[in-house]
This record gives sequence, C-alpha cells and structure tokens, in this order.
Amino acid sequence: METRKRNLPTLEDVANAAGVSTATVSRCLNEPDKVSGGTRDRVMAAVDKLHYSPNFGARAIAANRTGIVGVVIPTMVNAIFARGVEAFQKTIVANKKTMLVASSSYDRTQEIDQIRTMVARGAEGMLLIGTDRDPDVYAFLSQRNIPVVIAWARTSDPDQSFVGFSNKDASKRLTEKAIALGHQSFGYISAYRAMNDRARYRVAGAKEALVEAGLDPESMHLIETKYSLKCARAAFHEMQQSSPRPTVIMCGNDVLAVGAIQAAQDAGLKVPEDISITGYDDIEISSVIRPAVTTVHVPHRKMGRLAAEALISLVEGASNPIRIELETHIVERDSLGAPKN
Repeated sequence: METRKRNLPTLEDVANAAGVSTATVSRCLNEPDKVSGGTRDRVMAAVDKLHYSPNFGARAIAANRTGIVGVVIPTMVNAIFARGVEAFQKTIVANKKTMLVASSSYDRTQEIDQIRTMVARGAEGMLLIGTDRDPDVYAFLSQRNIPVVIAWARTSDPDQSFVGFSNKDASKRLTEKAIALGHQSFGYISAYRAMNDRARYRVAGAKEALVEAGLDPESMHLIETKYSLKCARAAFHEMQQSSPRPTVIMCGNDVLAVGAIQAAQDAGLKVPEDISITGYDDIEISSVIRPAVTTVHVPHRKMGRLAAEALISLVEGASNPIRIELETHIVERDSLGAPKN
C-alpha cells in the first residue's frame, strides 16, 4: 500500500493566497501591530483557510530561542496551586511564550526527571515550588544557564530567585491568635513534611508560637496525612481519641480544614463552640463551607504573575537574582473562637 504524504501548507502558500510577501506574513504572525488592518485581515484569513501553523522547530533554531518555560508543581489533585499557576500562564502567554507543566507527586526523582525532560524539549527557564529538592537539580540547570524562580516559599540563598512568602511566620501569627483567645491544647493536621518545606515550616511556626507563649510544643498532637477531605476526616477522628483533646485543630491547608470541620459536625460537635479549626491558603472552599474557615490568605494570583515576570526577565538576560517577598494576612471568619471554660 502506498503511503500518502501530507503536504502541509507553507509560509509561501499563505503569502500567495493573501497576495503579499512572506516577510509580511511573518510580521502578521509575530508583530501584528506593525501591519495595517486590511493586510493583516487578508493574511489571517489565508492562515485560517489553509490551516497553516508555523514550524516551531525551524523558528526556534533560527532564533536560537524556544520561548518555552517549564513549571513543576507538587500535585494536581487539589486546588492549592491552581490560582497561582493560572496567573503565571496568563502572563507567560501575554509575553508570547509557551508553558509546559508537570506534577512531581512530591517525589524528588520524578521531579528531576521532569525537569530534564522539559529542558530536552527546549525549556529556557523553570518555575519550581518550594525549596526541598536534590541539589543536583540546581547544578544541572546552572550548567545549562537555565534560570530558576522558586515560588510559594522564600529562600535564604542570596543567589536564588524567588517570589514567595514566609510559611513559618504566617502560621506563627495564626497560632498566636488562637493562644490570645485562650487556647492551650493544640492539634495540627499537616501534609507529610518530607519533600514539602511549606508543610514543615507551617508546623514549625505553630510550635514557635507555643514556645514563646510558655506552652510545650511537644504537647501539640501532630498528624501527617495526604491533602484530601477523606484523610482529614480520618485524622480528626484519630485526634479526638487523644488525651487531652485539643480545643483547636490547626490544618496545613484549607482542604484539610474543611475535612476536619465535616468530621466534627458528623461527630455532633459545633465549630467553634465545641472545637475550633483553622486552615491555610484561603482558597474558595474556605469561604463556602459553614462555618467559614479562619485561614491565612496567600496572594496566589499576584505570586503567579510576579513569578512569570521575574522568570521572563531572567530568561531575557537579567543578571541579578530577583527576590520578592509577599505579604500574607489572616482572614478571620467563623471557625476559630474562644475555648469552653
């Protein structure tokens, strides 16, 4: 059987159909504002009619640039990264660049494999979440002059770029608010802290607040689990078996907080009259559930936009690290109250 060869439309085909030069077609595709409206309309009509798509590989070789940036996030299971990554993508697209995204599932080996794959596909810059990873990742990217921006955290390394915030400080402030209301018996439902500096620092912030208030940080009942409503409910029920029972349960993110609230209500407990519960992140679910969750607001969209702008600057030649620390704040809703006497 004879194999049929597809004859894909070329730049010349578009130029001939529109009655213009190939240079004009190229300008319409790359710098449309520099072409008059009538000419641009004819060219784009020809592009649509012929189903023309630029040869990306050829353009990248000719320009020695790909316009690709890579993003590796820890998970796609829940919404904690959605707002930030969406804002990042909008800024990337507005700057005529392309984003590749992958999830590492909190696995160091998987993360470095994904980074290598993205670099092989032409990624010129990388957005990475948090600071916990194999140092070989940074060595690999540095050897290839591929800039990195870290988000959702800050780094003490003056040579690393980041757009993030102090997970520890925000958690400490929320814990201090609970202490000021009279709470002395604390529980904490956290994500697994291995390969997750954000979770680790959030727990550390809570413990630091306890120490400064003269409370024993080791008395805080800590349960590590997966980020899911089901796991949060199971952790809550396990925590209710402890003695003394906590009067407030702090959660490492809003998904865990919502699961804990559901479990409390299933057990016939009122929140916050019988037990207080707090979250972290201020994603949409925290304001929808009743009672609404007292939580830490993280400026996800601003962080995503600024991270994209920082990475673009570095890819285009900025020589100095870009270090932007963002402010978080506590959103006081209805799930945190004073303990019963």
